[in-house]
Amino acid sequence: MGNNILLGHGSGGKLSHKLIKELFFTYFDNPILKLQTDSALLTLERSTIAFTTDSYVVDPLFFSGGNIGKLAVCGTINDIAVSGAIPQYISASFIIEEGFSLKELERIVSSMAHEAKKAGVLIVTGDTKVVNKGQCDKLFINTSGIGILDDKYKSISTGETIQAGDKIIINGSIGDHGMSIMAARNFGNFKTEIKTDCASLNHMIKEILDTKCLVKFMRDATRGGIATILCELTESKNIGIEIDESTVAVNENVCGMCELLGFDPFYIANEGKIILIASAKDADRIVDVMRRNEFGRTSAIIGEVVNNHHGKAVLKTGIGGKRIIDMLADEQLPRIC
Repeated sequence: MGNNILLGHGSGGKLSHKLIKELFFTYFDNPILKLQTDSALLTLERSTIAFTTDSYVVDPLFFSGGNIGKLAVCGTINDIAVSGAIPQYISASFIIEEGFSLKELERIVSSMAHEAKKAGVLIVTGDTKVVNKGQCDKLFINTSGIGILDDKYKSISTGETIQAGDKIIINGSIGDHGMSIMAARNFGNFKTEIKTDCASLNHMIKEILDTKCLVKFMRDATRGGIATILCELTESKNIGIEIDESTVAVNENVCGMCELLGFDPFYIANEGKIILIASAKDADRIVDVMRRNEFGRTSAIIGEVVNNHHGKAVLKTGIGGKRIIDMLADEQLPRIC
């Protein structure tokens, strides 16, 4: 195939077929993809499905603990899983700049295949386009995902059953992904201890739901961090939320980089963290289940839904004060995912 992507790899001719057969089919191999139909023919067990799509333009493509491919698969899986659905199938489409390294593309595709296998999903269809040098920044990936949803979990996406007294839970420290990207951008090969939290959380979420505990809401805290989720939720549901700052974990190195660059960890992107709201009677049990999973070792209850200051999220600070958690006015960290 050579060492770099050529315009001919996007032509639909011999180079295209060679790339698809020797790279994508090799790593994404499964019976549905092998049929090579224009549309993947899928069999779903239930009539209700969860469907999501996202595009990934992260810069740089490689960072500590991950790359754009792993990020694309994990992000799509998590979007489905937090709705209460079981992820089943993913599509993957690539927009590649002419001259891009085939070795780097293989690293990315290999990581996607590895992550999909761990999560138990199939990459069943996709597309490849090659554009002239300078018309795309190396590589963009679009993914879509489908999952099957049990009707009893339909309210999780909307949070329509949330009420005062419910507890707010997170499965670990915040800001790791965003600061790993900033470290890669600003310090290049300089070694830092900050590693992305990028992970597929569908198995942990299934373990939670299998307990039959009353989960009322889930959302993955990606762009805008946990602060954005809390603001969106309070505004859309006209509820009040109070968060105890002392219970929200921030790794020491992440905290240091945030201070260095002038960022608030509450607004920094995560790619392996969920905000979950559950009834007070089930919260401790849910935390116990999460802590038994590799991606939830430091899970904690960080706040609760309250019956005052409706439409606002309030942070109880470590020095005993309170401040309103506001929505960001603009993009804090562009091209973070």
